[in-house]
Amino acid sequence: MRGIALVVAALVAATAVRAAELPSGISLRGKWTQGAVLFGKAPVGTRVWVGGRELKLTPGGNFVFGLDRDAPRDAVLRVQMAGQADPRDYHYAVEQRQYKIQHIDNLPEKMVTPPKDVIDRIIADANEVKAVRQIETDGTGFLQPFIWPARGRISGVFGSQRILNGQPKQPHYGVDVAVPVGTKVHAPADGVVVLAEPNLYYTGGTLMVDHGYGLQSAFLHLSKLLVKKGQHVKQGDVIALSGMSGRATGPHLDWRVNWFDERVDAQMLVPPMSSATPIQH
Repeated sequence: MRGIALVVAALVAATAVRAAELPSGISLRGKWTQGAVLFGKAPVGTRVWVGGRELKLTPGGNFVFGLDRDAPRDAVLRVQMAGQADPRDYHYAVEQRQYKIQHIDNLPEKMVTPPKDVIDRIIADANEVKAVRQIETDGTGFLQPFIWPARGRISGVFGSQRILNGQPKQPHYGVDVAVPVGTKVHAPADGVVVLAEPNLYYTGGTLMVDHGYGLQSAFLHLSKLLVKKGQHVKQGDVIALSGMSGRATGPHLDWRVNWFDERVDAQMLVPPMSSATPIQH
């Protein structure tokens, strides 16, 4: 019995470590679930790491990080307070989501694999976007409550995936809003334009806006770009017109959010469409 008691005590202790509260002065806002964005604040001089990456804090101690679509079950937040000799790890259980998976078979090969003559272009596009995701500006738009960039029926959700002729395709990393071509697209938060490409192979007219500290929005399949790379935008500014460029099969806005290379769910940053405040610009 004593042995069982020791095992139980050890399990309780382990649970206590996992559920341990963060040090005084550190706060976190957000849900530990795949695709989520979490926001924190810490005293000046604190160091914070997530997934092996040390986070950059604003002068006021704010920080942000994202949990990828496929984030593992266990996450570690490492914290070193000012004057503390060594950092301490705080463990969190990441809720695993079930995504919509669609199997489509007996498709013509051209609908599954892109033509060979565009492969180089696809690779170049991907490399350009990947490089932009590494940009980290000092803007603090990420601290604002985000707004929807457009209003309409949600026709596609984050995380869904198609398997074509048994071949898994890239998951859908955005939220699709079904709107007519030419609908105004608004900046969901303050930021700076870090990519403005009128004709990428898959995504057509594409804008990327950095909201600071690695959190970025991307807007795909646009019919017209109204801002340029390097331009600063304010929340609500009209930055583009929606379309169906690239490999879109119908008119819509595909809004995506990433924290560096972590793909996160834009829909988790905004209120439900039905209760969202109308766009003013």
